[in-house]
Amino acid sequence: MENEVVSKNFIEQIIEKDLAEGHCDAVCTRFPPEPNGYLHIGHAKSILLNYGLAQKYNGKFNMRFDDTNPTKEKSEFVESIKADIQWLGADWEDRLFFASDYFGQMYEAAVKLIKKGKAYVCDLTAEQIREYRGTLTEPGKNSPYRDRSVEENLELFENMKNGVYQDGEKVLRAKIDMASPNINMRDPIIYRVAHMHHHRTGDAWCIYPMYDFAHPIEDAIEGVTHSICTLEFEDHRPLYDWVVRELEYEQPPKQIEFAKLYLTNVVTGKRYIKKMVEDGIVDGWDDPRLVSIAALKRRGYTPESIKMFVELCGVSKAQSSVDYAMLEYCIREDLKLKKPRVMAALDPVKLIIDNYPEGQIEYLDVDNNPENEDLGKRKVPFCRELYIDREDFMEEPPKKYFRLFPGNEVRLMGAYFVKCVSYEKDADGKITEIHCTYDPETKCGTGFTGRKVKGTIHWVAAPTALKAEVRLYENIIDEEQGVYNKEDGSLNLNPNSLEIRQCFVEPSLADAKAYDSFQFVRQGYFCVDAKDSRPDALVFNRIVSLKSSFRLPK
Repeated sequence: MENEVVSKNFIEQIIEKDLAEGHCDAVCTRFPPEPNGYLHIGHAKSILLNYGLAQKYNGKFNMRFDDTNPTKEKSEFVESIKADIQWLGADWEDRLFFASDYFGQMYEAAVKLIKKGKAYVCDLTAEQIREYRGTLTEPGKNSPYRDRSVEENLELFENMKNGVYQDGEKVLRAKIDMASPNINMRDPIIYRVAHMHHHRTGDAWCIYPMYDFAHPIEDAIEGVTHSICTLEFEDHRPLYDWVVRELEYEQPPKQIEFAKLYLTNVVTGKRYIKKMVEDGIVDGWDDPRLVSIAALKRRGYTPESIKMFVELCGVSKAQSSVDYAMLEYCIREDLKLKKPRVMAALDPVKLIIDNYPEGQIEYLDVDNNPENEDLGKRKVPFCRELYIDREDFMEEPPKKYFRLFPGNEVRLMGAYFVKCVSYEKDADGKITEIHCTYDPETKCGTGFTGRKVKGTIHWVAAPTALKAEVRLYENIIDEEQGVYNKEDGSLNLNPNSLEIRQCFVEPSLADAKAYDSFQFVRQGYFCVDAKDSRPDALVFNRIVSLKSSFRLPK
């Protein structure tokens, strides 16, 4: 339809207006994480949004590490963030920047503000500054050091840079308005003394800019046109605009805020995850039960599934929370036509076909994916002794149970009809063997129509089966109780968030490598664990089960 209207989100509308009115001639966005931890699913939204906008408007996307606070920053986090962004497919080309690259320019910018009478050195302690700041209902009061001369301020600021003062002894403040209704505008601190080693600049600096001062300068230096951030920075926008205006940048960047991505019953707080790592509750920042990007990758999520999820969430100003089931829906949709379906017995019990020739192995042609012929077929070995899943047999079945029970006949997937004739138990009453007979005329694909069966079960040939470990994950949070304990603020952890099983899989998985994923027929999607799996000891993570009650909202 020629008249079809394409809906645009509010950020796209702003950008198109800016382009039309000549506020900018090309679009430049950025993603500016502080390297103080691992990225999570919320960051993925910001990355894909910024990169997607740059692509849509044939602009540029910058990658910048906001490394102005050496207390928490590590090179380890720098490398993990780069890897995560590359994996998501956001390409910064040759535009990888560090805020620390601009420390010299930021210092000069602060000097410019002092010379304009727009900044001053203050000797108040942190506690006194808080006292002087006022409240949401009461204005603040001026610092006694607010009216220092330009010359004195320049000298004191240079002394700050030269290491004359101890940490906390002096700060540089912007001179704006202590009576402003916006507390962020009440002479905010823009530089502090901190005798700390920086991961890139070493000991070259003992003063560091504050985020609210540094960020607009970084954007302006890099030619960023639209500085897109989350809603908690909305109250900081007047300060952002003040900095770029007072520093007289020709094409000042524009800050736009959008709502964060919140997942229901999910932990993203670095403090909590760090504690879980330290306490050994999870095996690192990439534990598959977490929603860091590294964890989602290790669990078996794909960049495509995360992009689909972010698109479904949309972009708005309204805060909302999304159910984790939507993320699971996205990975099922992404994998269902791409991945082979293989057989695995996750809780194996032996099935013996009494009338099948001993020692014989035949190879059956099985579709790799019945919904996608392009994935072809594979040969699967079949013989007298098999493993099936324990839940596919019952001694005394309830009504409408169509799987295996004494006297019942089922199809072995891709193979033959078998009929249960007996079973054996151990001293504890646990079933150890199930005995069947097969009908050679019922081989799959031969067109047999003599009779029908209602149940089909999967299997793995015992002599050729590969041993493997499977990890069945549930939410690390107890969903009934919610994320946080109301009494002490601790996490309500689910004690059953991980179940480890020893299972048997078909031999086609012998060459499976890290991150390879498959559908285990009737069980779910599984991925080879990148950390613990080895060729001689395969480990699979369950990405997601097959069934869900989740439906996309109409």
